[in-house]
Amino acid sequence: MARNTQDLLSDRARLLGPNVATFYDDPLHIVRGEGVWLWDAAGRRYLDCYNNVPHVGHCNPRVVEAICRQAGTLNTHTRYLHDGILDYVERLTGTMAAASLNTAVLTCTGSEANDIALRMAEAVTGKRGIIATDATYHGNTSLVSQLSQSNVPQVGFGLEQYFRFVPAPDSLRHPDPDGRLFAASVADQISALEGEGPGFAALLVCPYFLNEGFPDHPDGWLKPTAEVVRKAGGLLICDEVQSGFGRTGTHFWAHEKMGVVPDVVTLGKPMANGHPVGGVVADRDIVAAFRNGYRYFNTFGGNPVSCAAAMAVLEEMDEAKLMENARLVGEYAKHRLRALREKHAVIGDVRGSGLIFGAELVLDRATHQPASALTDRVINEMRARGIILSKLGRHKNTLKIRPPMPFSAQNADLLFDTLDEVLGAVAASA
Repeated sequence: MARNTQDLLSDRARLLGPNVATFYDDPLHIVRGEGVWLWDAAGRRYLDCYNNVPHVGHCNPRVVEAICRQAGTLNTHTRYLHDGILDYVERLTGTMAAASLNTAVLTCTGSEANDIALRMAEAVTGKRGIIATDATYHGNTSLVSQLSQSNVPQVGFGLEQYFRFVPAPDSLRHPDPDGRLFAASVADQISALEGEGPGFAALLVCPYFLNEGFPDHPDGWLKPTAEVVRKAGGLLICDEVQSGFGRTGTHFWAHEKMGVVPDVVTLGKPMANGHPVGGVVADRDIVAAFRNGYRYFNTFGGNPVSCAAAMAVLEEMDEAKLMENARLVGEYAKHRLRALREKHAVIGDVRGSGLIFGAELVLDRATHQPASALTDRVINEMRARGIILSKLGRHKNTLKIRPPMPFSAQNADLLFDTLDEVLGAVAASA
């Protein structure tokens, strides 16, 4: 007999332990997905405007077939030789404009990838000091969980001493059009690390600052920061778990959009359309320093089935021209959002690129006072009307719209027509 919602919640608490997060006041019980759609246990369909993990669409036929074909032939680890990992890494690194990003370590998650990246920084520089923004998330290993200031671990093996934070960029409240203010903040923390013991090893950022609310920055914005990091002898690590694989619509990788060549790129979520794959891409010398220093091995990382799934994602991206789709639909989405801003005073700012777009909701456009509670009401009302999205940013008041890459203009119309109704209803009841 199928569990109802309350039974599911009770059994989750009993079997999985406390504090296991769910979305929405009325959690969803999803049983099926296809393309940009999800269905719940009652058969209701939802437009998925949130999940970037199924990058080329839920249950994409090309990916499903690749997984089944390889799983029916062989799956083992990389201490046996197989072509799949080599073919995939060669194609993956071929998508990157910088010749220095030529070697990869494959993992199972983005958390593992970021953990490895930080260890690479120590191996190369001999130092341990890491800088990140104060409103970000980069994973949940003991090491990288220290970077999440919104959910600071209560225990951490004393690792907190190695981390310093800079204010997350905020283009609405604290404009920094050329990136020099952010670069100066990074320089200040580099000086602090160099003066207090651990030294400066790396800056780790999402180049499009998605968790920070994807502030509105021009292309090339990170160049001054990259110069500061290089001058200090540290590594620039770009976490492309959310921003990569063509999502911005203008570039395959967001670090290219932001005008920098990172020393290390980390990957995860969308890499294999939901199959657990992550990765770290860097120069051969950096990878060699890590491998010689740590003798790293991952039983499941880079296995033949994972590589087949990841390769199928790249093939689908190319053949379905999904980056171009992201550009075109993203431009249309921002047009629709700007029109909504003219109608609804609660929309304080519209931003995004490609299939990362959203609006920051405010109580007052003059003061930019965050409408955090109202944003939560909007998210839940959209869910009640069959649209799945979320929120992010320091104040949790920016709508997070990050759909699968096949998302269409027609899908966008449904999203924004519904959002128009919801904003009107929420404002009327405020």
